[in-house]
Amino acid sequence: MQNWDELLYLVSAQIQFADQKQEFNKRPTKIGRRSLSRSISQSSTDSYSSAASYTDSSDDETSPRDKQQKNSKGNGDFCIKNIKQADFGRREIEIAEQEMPALMALRKRAQGEKPLAGAKVVGCTHITAQTAVLMETLSALGAQCRWAACNIYSTQNEVAAALAEGGFSVFAWKGESEDDFWWCIDRCVNLEGWQPNMILDDGGDLTHWIYKKYPNMFKKIKGIVEESVTGVHRLYQLSKAGKLCVPAMNVNDSVTKQKFDNLYCCRESILDGLKRTTDVMFGGKQVVVCGYGEVGKGCCAALKAMGSIVYVTEIDPICALQACMDGFRLVKLNEVIRQVDIVITCTGNKNVVVREYLDRMKNGCIVCNMGHSNTEIDVASLRTPELTWERVRSQVDHVIWPDGKRIVLLAEGRLLNLSCSTVPTFVLSITATTQALALIELYNAPEGRYKQDVYLLPKKMDEYVASLHLPTFDAHLTELTDEQAKYLGLNKNGPFKPNYYRYY
Repeated sequence: MQNWDELLYLVSAQIQFADQKQEFNKRPTKIGRRSLSRSISQSSTDSYSSAASYTDSSDDETSPRDKQQKNSKGNGDFCIKNIKQADFGRREIEIAEQEMPALMALRKRAQGEKPLAGAKVVGCTHITAQTAVLMETLSALGAQCRWAACNIYSTQNEVAAALAEGGFSVFAWKGESEDDFWWCIDRCVNLEGWQPNMILDDGGDLTHWIYKKYPNMFKKIKGIVEESVTGVHRLYQLSKAGKLCVPAMNVNDSVTKQKFDNLYCCRESILDGLKRTTDVMFGGKQVVVCGYGEVGKGCCAALKAMGSIVYVTEIDPICALQACMDGFRLVKLNEVIRQVDIVITCTGNKNVVVREYLDRMKNGCIVCNMGHSNTEIDVASLRTPELTWERVRSQVDHVIWPDGKRIVLLAEGRLLNLSCSTVPTFVLSITATTQALALIELYNAPEGRYKQDVYLLPKKMDEYVASLHLPTFDAHLTELTDEQAKYLGLNKNGPFKPNYYRYY
């Protein structure tokens, strides 16, 4: 119990502090309270904007297609936002290298052998610091690379600048139009005197463009490496129709992609993307996640841990049962669409959230997509005269109905995490290493090993990718004895699981 003297001293000190605070508020300042508030708000916006990509305040609105830029060596075979951002991008790439141990190890181990010597790789992926580490690794292994972005919002302009300064032919910038998107892909492919012999795709747009515009190129292309659900689906469609004319490697369904990129990456990046764009409080919010594949599982786990009430929609009874056993309520979307606060799609399908559902959503409902393609939310149906679009901040729009109801649409229905935030570099190291090994395998495979079909990465390679990342955790694998290996019918060095094994 404090005595009276101590209490009086504390009260006196509080009164003195209040007087000083009042006196401080009376002092003249160069900006009033409103200006100060606006200044702070602007600072927050700048901080938000720089989270995904640095933007030089000196940038103008001129389209990169209308600019003539050259790097310090006089090379101008690229089209990016601003080559002056190269130094900043180089620092981001150096940071990413620290979290991508497998790629750096692969670069060191295989650099002398140059397993990709003579390879001409044309790529269409997200252009981020992590992709830059992959591209520079492919170059160190002997490949020539030309690159475009697979998403109009995910390019980090400063990274694209660093790549262009380093001599890479990059055609991408954040905020491309649809026309820009296809123009950039065409510039990558259509160069006199240069023809690709390998494709690295994310979503299938690059493959589709070559099939549509330059089908004769496939006579010299040795293979396609595809990393997304959407792109793999398109490859299987081509194969089924007998139109796939080169071997293709399905990286998306490799264990190291499914379990790490799709699950663990989305478990962290869903919260990051939502928080940066909306500042939403997750506790107590009602959320419906459409799809309970690996991406959906990651999203649900993260939101549940933050105290959200999570519903799941699913077409597959096995995934549906998993959702129920994990403690989620399985529903049809129309059963909960009026009450939920957040709608997240991650199915890889089209028209999952159609205009009927958008009309029935509550005021302030947040709508976003975690699947690769922008087909899951019917955004086109919202571009009608009776609805008003209001840009709130970068990648955040209010869509307002005539009665005043509004929804919050993120990234215009495109991939949330790479459009609005960033993703964990370490996880991308796993995927990028898998892509690099798939390219090496297809490029060096003897004729006849792979036919004109879609293949999974050999299990041995999956295990090798995983083993390259274990030293980061100071992890020590147990080795089988000869007797144990014989008992299990395994090679001591793997593979340790049959192809039909499921890593749940």
